[in-house]
Amino acid sequence: MFRKLSVEFLGTFWLVLGGCGSAVLAAAFPEVGIGLLGVSFAFGLTVLTMAYAVGGISGGHFNPAVSLGLAVVGRVPPASLVGYIIAQVAGAIAAAAVLYVIATGKADFQLGSFAANGYGEHSPGGYSLTAALVTEVVMTAFFLFIILGSTHSRVPVGFAPIAIGLGLTLIHLVSIPVTNTSVNPARSTGQALFVGDWAISQLWLFWVAPLIGAVIAGIAWKVVGEEA
Repeated sequence: MFRKLSVEFLGTFWLVLGGCGSAVLAAAFPEVGIGLLGVSFAFGLTVLTMAYAVGGISGGHFNPAVSLGLAVVGRVPPASLVGYIIAQVAGAIAAAAVLYVIATGKADFQLGSFAANGYGEHSPGGYSLTAALVTEVVMTAFFLFIILGSTHSRVPVGFAPIAIGLGLTLIHLVSIPVTNTSVNPARSTGQALFVGDWAISQLWLFWVAPLIGAVIAGIAWKVVGEEA
């Protein structure tokens, strides 16, 4: 179990450092030019690369919602769920801390949103609480559905990380303007702790909505996927 939790920590660390780091360090500079497209691919590539690297050890969740969704369909023992979530949140916080140290090394650095997730006035596009809730539930549900389908025994082995990484990229392309894209409570927690204030007060949504989406996906998969 120690090996599994260790790689979940490392995988989530890489997801937050690579994904949020692309937003905080690269997208902040127009001359770099990665924009929304670049940040979206950065998140997808973090999951793709780490899923190949350590997915064979822990399953490559890197996300409490993913762990919960897999538990709903019986692929993760309920007794392991808390350990997975703690490791993932710890990895996200550690990555946010490293990113903060790097970012503050620039003389004129301003914290801003620090890639935190938000709604209302803290939504990149000014979207409402309702819009943010619906977005996070639906996007997480489909992310889990992609994971459950691409990792099923009937699918050729070795291709799941590609589908999952591209799925996460697509999710970011759609939802960054709405919530800055969470679909991952651990990723949201790490950034919120360093922003404080509004990010902490809005963090509840980025736990509740992804977890609801994960449960919906798990139930849907049990209905339409397992016997197919």
